[in-house]
Amino acid sequence: MEEDKRVKVKKGSVTVRVGLEGEQGAGGGGFRKFVIPISHLHHPLFKSLLQSAQETYGYRSSGPLKLPCSVDDFLHLRWLIERESQHSNGHHLRSCG
Repeated sequence: MEEDKRVKVKKGSVTVRVGLEGEQGAGGGGFRKFVIPISHLHHPLFKSLLQSAQETYGYRSSGPLKLPCSVDDFLHLRWLIERESQHSNGHHLRSCG
């Protein structure tokens, strides 16, 4: 039985493929897929990453949007955007420690 590798993405989200050519991640491949809110694409920090993607890969692409940065850098960027979003919405997280 053949598995369908397509994952349904919730409305308001987009799939991105993150990694650098030649980078080896924990899974042995240099790229990882993430599903992020479309609203992240409008954030100033993310816009610079999109500009780098356009310069690296051009406008045409089949499949998920490819982002030229390390997975660790992407995770940090996503954390910054989500933290800023939580603070601007009045949701303040309490420290665990």
